[in-house]
Amino acid sequence: MYDIVIIGGGAAGMTAALYALRANKTVMVLEKNSFGGQIAYSPKVENFPGTESMSGNDFADRLLSQILNLGAQFDIVSVTGIRDHGTHKTVTTLDGTAYDAGSVIIAVGAKHRHLSVPGELELAGKGICYCAVCDGDFYRGKKVAMVGGGNTALQEAIFLADVCEEVTIIQNLDYFTAEERLLHSLNKNSNVRSILGCQVSAIQGADDGQLLVHVRPNNAQEDLSLLLDGLFVAIGLEPENDFFSDIAQLDAYGYIVSDERCLTKTPGVFVAGDCRSKDIRQLTTAVSDGTVAAVAACRFLACH
Repeated sequence: MYDIVIIGGGAAGMTAALYALRANKTVMVLEKNSFGGQIAYSPKVENFPGTESMSGNDFADRLLSQILNLGAQFDIVSVTGIRDHGTHKTVTTLDGTAYDAGSVIIAVGAKHRHLSVPGELELAGKGICYCAVCDGDFYRGKKVAMVGGGNTALQEAIFLADVCEEVTIIQNLDYFTAEERLLHSLNKNSNVRSILGCQVSAIQGADDGQLLVHVRPNNAQEDLSLLLDGLFVAIGLEPENDFFSDIAQLDAYGYIVSDERCLTKTPGVFVAGDCRSKDIRQLTTAVSDGTVAAVAACRFLACH
């Protein structure tokens, strides 16, 4: 049996592992995809204190190496639930393996939110992408669009501007919500244009593998049509907490209800990172949650 099982290998989960390991706890980290979470796909991180600039992937690699050197164990597996036995918890997985622990930290992060418009599901991976860092190079010298107006969308649009002939940003609001610094960087690119106050209403496949993207202005009934080689979507994230609904309370959006103490309704089960209800989801808040959850788990173990 482990002292702590951490579900999720993103920034919050690995930071929780770091603090737990430094408290001499045995730790198992379960991750279903790859370590690092969303930050691993960020080409440039410039808002982490003490580091002027770094790639998200480099940050994730260094954090993973740090916890492995301290003795963290890990498995690449999908978690299907948590059973509370009072004296200990059991984390169940898709492959049938069960992990017992004195405490559990849920840090599963969130997944990319979809547009939910006609044609998106059929064309996902066939012109529609959700990660510019992963797929941007496939569209080198081509015309693409980015849907979204927050930090992630503009950061990825800037990345695409370096490799694509033309980048069109489609934002449903009449303004961008990203940081001023990103807006300043974006405006330096002459091959970027913006369509504000509009929403994608439908997507169709066109000749030569292109996409016909229909865009509807908020104050009009008639769509605009854009012929593009690719469409990138960065409109936020949504949690994957359904497996934990019997252990932790979920809000109307599916996030685990918790405050800055990272507690859940089940003693000994804690939550950290983007999967919990909060106002701000940043790398700094993720590592903060990981710290708080790990310390809380260690205190729980000391009292039980």
